Amino acid sequence: MNKHALRILEYEKIKQQLMHYTASSLGKSRIADLTPSGDLDEVKRMQGETEEGATVLRLKGSIPFGGITDVRSALKRSKIGGILQAKELIDIADTIRGARLMKSFITDLVEDRALDLPILMELVTAIDPPGSLERKIRSAIDDQGGVMDSASPALRHIRGQIRTCDSRVKQKLENIVRSNAKMLSEQIITIRNDRQVIPVKQEYRGSFGGIVHDQSASGATLFIEPQAIVDLNNQLSEARAKERHEIERILRLLSEETAEYAESMLENVEALAQLDFIFAKAAYGHQMKATRPKLNAQGLIRLKKARHPLIDRERVVPINVVFDEHTHALIITGPNTGGKTVSLKTIGLLTLMTQSGLQIPVDEDSEASVFHEVFADIGDEQSIEQSLSTFSSHMTNIVEILKHVDFNSLVLFDELGAGTDPQEGAALSMSILDAVYGKGATIVCTTHYSELKAYAYERPGVMNASVEFDVATLSPTYRLLLGVPGRSNAFEISQKLGLPADIIDGARLQISTETNQVDKMIASLEKNQKAAEMEEEKARELKLQVEAKEADLSKKLSELERSKEDILKKARDKAERALKDARREAEEIIDELRHFKRNGQVKDHQLIDAKTKLTHALDALEQTDSANKAKPAQETGSGFHPGDTVKILSFGQDGYIVSKISNQEYLVQAGILKMNVKASDLKKVKEKKKVKPVVNVRTSGQTVRPELDLRGERYEDAMLKVEKYLDEALLAGYARVSIIHGKGTGALRKGVTQLIDRHPRVKASRLGAQGEGGSGVTVVEFK
Repeated sequence: MNKHALRILEYEKIKQQLMHYTASSLGKSRIADLTPSGDLDEVKRMQGETEEGATVLRLKGSIPFGGITDVRSALKRSKIGGILQAKELIDIADTIRGARLMKSFITDLVEDRALDLPILMELVTAIDPPGSLERKIRSAIDDQGGVMDSASPALRHIRGQIRTCDSRVKQKLENIVRSNAKMLSEQIITIRNDRQVIPVKQEYRGSFGGIVHDQSASGATLFIEPQAIVDLNNQLSEARAKERHEIERILRLLSEETAEYAESMLENVEALAQLDFIFAKAAYGHQMKATRPKLNAQGLIRLKKARHPLIDRERVVPINVVFDEHTHALIITGPNTGGKTVSLKTIGLLTLMTQSGLQIPVDEDSEASVFHEVFADIGDEQSIEQSLSTFSSHMTNIVEILKHVDFNSLVLFDELGAGTDPQEGAALSMSILDAVYGKGATIVCTTHYSELKAYAYERPGVMNASVEFDVATLSPTYRLLLGVPGRSNAFEISQKLGLPADIIDGARLQISTETNQVDKMIASLEKNQKAAEMEEEKARELKLQVEAKEADLSKKLSELERSKEDILKKARDKAERALKDARREAEEIIDELRHFKRNGQVKDHQLIDAKTKLTHALDALEQTDSANKAKPAQETGSGFHPGDTVKILSFGQDGYIVSKISNQEYLVQAGILKMNVKASDLKKVKEKKKVKPVVNVRTSGQTVRPELDLRGERYEDAMLKVEKYLDEALLAGYARVSIIHGKGTGALRKGVTQLIDRHPRVKASRLGAQGEGGSGVTVVEFK
């Protein structure tokens, strides 16, 4: 990736911010080597791993990276036979433990939450921490990096000797100090050259003998090792030398053990470095409230409410950027300090961040393109780095860009052609844009030249844009307006600042009619766009209000349904209690009558009273039972089905359900009548047992025969007769009847068959057998 563009777009500052979110130097080293990739598949993979890290961070909040350090140099030294220090070994043990915890953390999370984290799982699967090496190191070295007595029996014995000798030396010196206090500068025991000594006044030097190890700056005090403890100190020094040799032997053995696992440990450390890097990217994105953009390699850019990541979130003004299939160049015009350069850098920096696998500060459903190269020519008083550039340095940079630019490049020009004669600069700018555009590159260009406004209208694939300026407050709003070129506000600003009107009018006369018309058109476009944005904002607010009301209504409906269920339950409970009370009362009355019967003392008035009570109880029992069973069906309309036998309460007539009209109404067949009946007027009854058919049964004063002859009838009349006949045959109690339709064209037979198939009380039908009329007769069996 072009280094000049990385520098000018301040890519390194993004990396520095990203480093604050690493847990170890491992992650920092990965970030230090980070550069944007121009390969779409690689960028997708990097964005995927960041998304997986963000998922884990969202679910768990923190990642267990404690104890993990960069031990690669120590591992490499162990491979070539070097002896590691105790601190290095304990760092290796801590890293092994950290690797084990990290592997368990990711694996358990995936299993418990059934998550799909293929990239993270691939990394932790490759981690194989050597637990035996960790245990050996921890059994020999403490957390502070000191070799423990338990590291070997020999070390334990040697340290026992050291403690014994040290104690004897201290005891003897303490006796000397107490006995010769006046000869000492201070009554203390101190250390010189790793030997225990006492501070003796110069004049008493000969009183102690022994060895002088040091003297004070004034020479008044000598630090003497008395002759009486020289031998003991010698023994102590020898024991300490043995201790050093034993510790070196232990560290050598542990280093050799480490060397056996060095290769796999190096792979583990690389995986941990990548994990630290991934979670740092995820945490950085979370802090910026960033999202994962969609990716393409066709130069399509759709950034919604994009924010420059190096500007305070509370101050930065979001911009919208669109490069669709028909747009490949954006010309941004507007006043100085209006935000043109910030918009330019926002597009470039967010592209670099995307291609580095970082999530970017944009709204959801934004899209970014992956470019092979990003070129930038930026450098003026607007630069974030405050660096000034001359026309010649601009041209030198542009020449280099033209040498390498291709169709898969993003090119950023800031104030193209500035620093020279305006007429020449504008012409040169258009020619440079034509050259870069002709190579198929995606271009973002800021300019002051009004000629470039027309350039966008004259060339397909080029779109104007501008940064908004509020004339009322004489300040920029930093909003980017797509499709609207910038216009000069010099006259309006001058008028606001108090320049006389006649001077402004005179200036207007110097401007061509075409320029005035263009400015008016641009002003109209700005006004219309602002109005459209306001309407869009109103529509968005209205949508939110409607959604809120819909949610509120849904909530109230749910509460109403729950309340309805509660009321129905209470009603059913009340009916059941009344039913139980009525039954109990009836049983008590019957028991009372039985008691009277056994005693033979039933009197007339007692019998009449008991009979009255029983009648009332049975009436209550019937009413309660009917209400308890029929009401749910009446309320819901779901208690009756076609074919059910019912009683029409208002007529006292039995019938059966033909079909359901609505939840509260049914079509009922009662005898030869069909009628619409309310569900509340129906009561389901048990179906009566069928009576065996009797020939020539009388119904309503007429004889119903076991067969119906339709021969010679018109089709419509025949169907009416069949429907009526089936009802009469059912009322007559027939189990089976025959319908004679003849063979003919088959139309009657077909109509009879269709009608029979729809009838709810027909069990089966068939054509007549030999001796029954064959295909000229249909035999019908009822349920």
